[in-house]
Amino acid sequence: MTNRTAHGSPVRSIFIDKQSPKAFRALVQVSEAVRATASGAGLDRTTVELINLCVSQINGCAYRLDVHTGAALRAGESPRRLGVLSAWRDTGLFSPAERAALAPAEATADPVNTAARTAAYEAAREVLSEDQISATIWVAVTIDAFNRVSIMSEHPVSPPHDE
Repeated sequence: MTNRTAHGSPVRSIFIDKQSPKAFRALVQVSEAVRATASGAGLDRTTVELINLCVSQINGCAYRLDVHTGAALRAGESPRRLGVLSAWRDTGLFSPAERAALAPAEATADPVNTAARTAAYEAAREVLSEDQISATIWVAVTIDAFNRVSIMSEHPVSPPHDE
């Protein structure tokens, strides 16, 4: 579906990552620092990718969902768990630590919901250290920013190579 202006002409989005590469490189550097912080706090790569996917699902970012589904699979995540991630609370497929990381990730994507934020902190503190909670939130904040870049740029999802 093509977006249109009030006059009916197509809207041409700007790939802001390409238009402002210095700003995008800074965001990538933040992402690299956050990845190191998460690793240093003891969050494994699959948990980080679950957070990336959870926040991208909430934001409806098709491009980042595609990117991070591939990253999660390469990190050893199962297709079955990825398929039910949006309903992680309703399944026993996720460990207590993963559940504790997903709760503040979801709250980060909707920061004005103070009840959810409070509940997320309570749940996370039962299982995770403060360093892990902080890292979880930083992962969510960072992917949220990348979601915004991709959504506003209207980054396309590429077709599979075998089609």
